[in-house]
Amino acid sequence: MFIKFFETLREKGLNVTLGEWLDLQKALEMGLIESSLTQFYYVARMILVKSETDYDKFDMAFEECFKATQRETEVGAEMLRWLDKSDMLELAHEEARDHLNKMEEAQIDKEDVEQKFKDRLKDQDSEHNGGSFWIGTMGKTSFGNMGGNVGGVRVGGATGYQSAFSVVGARRFRDFRDDRVLDNRQFQLAFRKLRQFSSKLDIPETELDINSTVDKTCNNGGCLQIVMQKPRKNAVKLLLLMDSGGTMIPFSALLNDLFQAVHKSNHYKDVKTYYFHNCIYSHVYKTPECDYGDWVETEWMFRNLDSDYKVIIVGDAAMAPEELWSKDGNYRGPNDGLTGYEWLSLIKKKYKKVVWLNPKMAPGHAPWREAETAIKEMFPMFKLTVDGLNRAMTKLMTNK
Repeated sequence: MFIKFFETLREKGLNVTLGEWLDLQKALEMGLIESSLTQFYYVARMILVKSETDYDKFDMAFEECFKATQRETEVGAEMLRWLDKSDMLELAHEEARDHLNKMEEAQIDKEDVEQKFKDRLKDQDSEHNGGSFWIGTMGKTSFGNMGGNVGGVRVGGATGYQSAFSVVGARRFRDFRDDRVLDNRQFQLAFRKLRQFSSKLDIPETELDINSTVDKTCNNGGCLQIVMQKPRKNAVKLLLLMDSGGTMIPFSALLNDLFQAVHKSNHYKDVKTYYFHNCIYSHVYKTPECDYGDWVETEWMFRNLDSDYKVIIVGDAAMAPEELWSKDGNYRGPNDGLTGYEWLSLIKKKYKKVVWLNPKMAPGHAPWREAETAIKEMFPMFKLTVDGLNRAMTKLMTNK
């Protein structure tokens, strides 16, 4: 069983070393587990997991290897439906607080509660609300949710008092993973890395220069002489180019979050956003609809947006080979005598810093994705995950 656990952890992406595994064996030999599966869970996680971003992977591996041990306490979809009373949550909290105020400190036998929970789970065949025996809601029972018992097993619902012995079926660390697709807040946090402060911008002197004010005042015999300076502002200029339509439709909400995050980060010196379909050609579009004629020339973009712009290209690179290599590969507009690959090469030549974010990038070398492989060789490509976006932003800000 333990060898299978080790192998499953590695399959889930956890880099468990042999030394860490031997440490876990030593903990078992020393009796730190105390014959408790729960204790084993926490000790194993403490020894084997190096970062909270891997907690969810550990939980998945643990469940896969030890679910047979827990099968007698599995909760079905029908029971979870019975226990969903989220619309009555506030009323439940009020009743629970009244009940708790009347109770003295309870002495709870954990093993007794867990055994009773297993027995109820086997026998219960209907929904129960209130009461003090079955698994249900808003009662005095030790099992369920929104009740007034100070301990027990919470099933379904949302935690209120952090008093349950266990939370059945919850993947509490899903949002901590660094390989998950992003949301708006994570975009904003990542874009904060794009900071390059400067006081050389063409802006008025509106900020107090404390050091110069002190020097000038001292040199003026103690008579106050205030010195102002230009505020330090982020000098980063950002060009965002986003693939729209076709195979990118499933990622529309994700792209909208990215767009909103960029434009909420109003500390950039300048932000420009254009769109393309599959590959960039002689024109880039002003809107994600990519309507014919609603565009600007790519050459115009080169002339008006200087080489200091940091460029983020977002797309799945899932184009047909001819869309990348043929001079007639653009079936929605003109090529102007160049292939898509040649237009991308001009972008690379024009701008010093370019990264490509791909929401479904294939791992490693993917010869069956010819266009993606070719683009990976031209631009640094990162998967559009928490970790990928952070590494892309770091890449944009490095000197190499």
